[in-house]
Amino acid sequence: MIPSDSEALDALAAEHVLGTLDAREAREVSRALPTHPALREAVAAWEARLAPLADLAPPQAPPPELWGRIEASLGARPEAVVTPLRPGRLWKAWSLGSTALAAGLAAFILLRPAEEPRMMTVLLTSGDQPAWLVEAERGGLRLASLNPRPVEPGRVQQLWALPPGATAPVSLGLIPEGGQASVAPGLVRPEPGMLIEITLEPPGGSPTGRPTGPILFIGRLAPVRGS
Repeated sequence: MIPSDSEALDALAAEHVLGTLDAREAREVSRALPTHPALREAVAAWEARLAPLADLAPPQAPPPELWGRIEASLGARPEAVVTPLRPGRLWKAWSLGSTALAAGLAAFILLRPAEEPRMMTVLLTSGDQPAWLVEAERGGLRLASLNPRPVEPGRVQQLWALPPGATAPVSLGLIPEGGQASVAPGLVRPEPGMLIEITLEPPGGSPTGRPTGPILFIGRLAPVRGS
């Protein structure tokens, strides 16, 4: 399963670090790591490259008034009166209670909104070098630069999306300097197979509403396996 081609091996290492392999593939990679120096080196390189992404989601403590709001929402509860049950009534009550619990859990699962599948892609340069990590999040997109580089003076980087079946890309705005960017929900609906690209444009962005400059980075959204 471990490829001998260097590019395929690097792609496998990237998927392993990103967590996009399925369970079987992930186990095979984990078993091969101790005895495969090239794979181990590729995985270590990707871990070092993606380590700064951990800073994008710092831990957040719940607001101090949260527990107070929870207690207030519960309101006052009358004291419970415990009535001893005879053995026969105990089994009957347990049966009825477990049935009601199962029905309640089923209703909760059916009524709970379905979670959106996680999707991401790595935007590559024309030389197939990883440059940006793009992740779909709550209907929007979040970008993090894997290898920050200066923009050509007098030019800007513009983000585009091309949904499957569309005939022209949609502008998602200009990418600010700093190595991170986000796209608010509503501009475009992320979906598997959507093409994401970054082009080089004149100040203020493309004057035509379509890409006019060269494509710097490109990738295609894909579901994260096992999510």
